[in-house]
Amino acid sequence: MKRRILAMVMTIAMGTMMFAGCGAEETSDSADATPKTETAEATESETAGADEATESTGEMGPILSKIKESGKLVVGTASGYPPYEFVDITSADQAVIGVDMELAQAIADELGVELEIQDMTFSSLLASIPAGTIDMAIAGVSPTDERKETMDFSDSYLFADQVVIINKADADKYKTFDDLKGITLAAEKSTTQEALVQELLPDNKLVSLEHVPECILELKNGKVDGVVVESIVGEQYILADDTLQFADANFDRQKESAIVMDKGNEDLLEIVNKVIKENQDAGNFDTWVTKYSEIVVNNAQ
Repeated sequence: MKRRILAMVMTIAMGTMMFAGCGAEETSDSADATPKTETAEATESETAGADEATESTGEMGPILSKIKESGKLVVGTASGYPPYEFVDITSADQAVIGVDMELAQAIADELGVELEIQDMTFSSLLASIPAGTIDMAIAGVSPTDERKETMDFSDSYLFADQVVIINKADADKYKTFDDLKGITLAAEKSTTQEALVQELLPDNKLVSLEHVPECILELKNGKVDGVVVESIVGEQYILADDTLQFADANFDRQKESAIVMDKGNEDLLEIVNKVIKENQDAGNFDTWVTKYSEIVVNNAQ
């Protein structure tokens, strides 16, 4: 049964790659993708957050001004990364759902505007921020020092360990960090996991792929020795396949997730941070992680 669940989890995740890949190819460097939209009615109470931020910061920033004029919040994401974001294969419109989409909707509700989701590859997603094709990116993005040079980040909303998924048969091989030296590792392209391997294990062979499911397939096929992921994502694959497990060896680093937007939009950033804190205080992030982890497994059954 667990092998069947893994196959279905991979099908769900690989299905998201098809949607994301098509969008990326059509748009090339511009990273525009076919949008999927969700609507939220605008009321006076819902727009209060934006109005209050404008009063406290003075002139409205360019992105908030654009959002209010268009009545729409355009959020970029990169599906194929459950429970953060993935395509719901059971829905008629193949909508992107997950923890990050709940957060995106909460922000749109606070602003009193419609939510539009643009799904693309992770590498295209980061390029879309300075290009201005999206208002913000919500895709489990880590606020690294390098990224902060060109983009602004919200407060972090989720925290996870950086871990290595291995075949259970190899568990005795990878007990300490030194045991990871010299082996072949896979990681999603343009992520902090990829950068982590490059920084701490520069002599290792690194296979960089567009999506985590591709990395897992390489592990299952014996082409790599381990896959570097964040624990929240890795748990989906461990749950689905009893031949996989986390290695005792790890990177002793924590990965944070935050919302990304272009610099010079402090008023919008203030609203986003308010929404994050409200949902953290309410315990919603833990609830969402559990909810969407269960959906992935249930859809696979």
